[in-house]
Amino acid sequence: MSKRDFYEVLGVPKNASEDEIKKAYRKLAMKYHPDRNQGDAAKGAEEKFKEVKEAYEILCDAQKRAAYDQYGHAGVDPSMRGGMGGAEGFGGFAEAFGDIFGDMFGGAAGGRGRGGRQVYRGNDLSYAMEVTLEEAANGKDAQIRIPSWDECDTCHGSGAKPGTSPKTCGTCQGSGVVQMRQGFFAVQQSCPHCRGTGKIIPEPCTACHGQGKIKSQKTLEVKIPAGIDDGMRIRSTGNGEPGTNGGPPGDLYIEIRVKKHEIFERDGDDLHCEVPISFVTAALGGEIEVPTLSGKAAIDLPEGTQAGKQFRLRGKGIKGVRGSYPGDLYCHIVVETPVKLTEYQRKLLKDFDESLKKGGSKHSPSTETWTDKIKNLFS
Repeated sequence: MSKRDFYEVLGVPKNASEDEIKKAYRKLAMKYHPDRNQGDAAKGAEEKFKEVKEAYEILCDAQKRAAYDQYGHAGVDPSMRGGMGGAEGFGGFAEAFGDIFGDMFGGAAGGRGRGGRQVYRGNDLSYAMEVTLEEAANGKDAQIRIPSWDECDTCHGSGAKPGTSPKTCGTCQGSGVVQMRQGFFAVQQSCPHCRGTGKIIPEPCTACHGQGKIKSQKTLEVKIPAGIDDGMRIRSTGNGEPGTNGGPPGDLYIEIRVKKHEIFERDGDDLHCEVPISFVTAALGGEIEVPTLSGKAAIDLPEGTQAGKQFRLRGKGIKGVRGSYPGDLYCHIVVETPVKLTEYQRKLLKDFDESLKKGGSKHSPSTETWTDKIKNLFS
């Protein structure tokens, strides 16, 4: 039976990029992997898996792919010159297979350290920091306390009880990895007994419980950039948890939470605020003072200003982290109705209302228009 075209097997075009090939292989390999197919479907899935593996093995290698594109299957046949060869081809597959399935089936991430041991990158840490709106707008220098790990003074970092020492793991012979074989497939994964360290500690240190490190606290200087917004994160490289077997440490992510402001509400780089005024000021107009983050500003109200009227103060917002210019401040007018009136004030308002009614619709054009709409609705 002739072999199918490798591009057809992976479902990618002949000009597919390396990332597209790898993505297609990952998807199909997960679908047909023997561990995911049991019973009657196992045999058919295994054949599909072999076919997918072979296609990926050729197309992921630039030289082999070039030979395949030029000569077809004959160009990569192990029995012919230029073919991928037995041990060499298998080794290339094992490396690629371990790289792709490492995370799915328990393998380690991070690569290899000295002596072939698997190294692990440390976990990332997160920290929530509350700042005021003013601090978010102007930036600030802050100090935070975060977890730190120091070498254990009792065992001096070995993890073993004083007077004892770690032993080479008998399962992986100190390599930190073991191979799982299924037919002619071989998958490398982290050793389950030593967890990839290559060492076993028969008598762990009682101070650090075999970790070789003691958790403590340290003070970190953090610069909050001007214009940062709620929900943004600051990355501090290398201040996460330490790696294993010499692996790199993780990172620290500082999430900014901006406290609710008494006056302003932020919308991107713009600010909004409500400005309450008396109905007399609304009717007569005049100059009023409004707050901004940089001080006070003045607004000239025209006569007859209505509730909900919006005034825009350009450049009085916030200059965002990535912005070139600051946003604007929008002042929303709220006309306040007087409360707790005296009898004399009530009489004055009634007389004032009567005088307005004599003037007709010119004093309350919106009310007249609304009244007409109501009449038309029920007519």
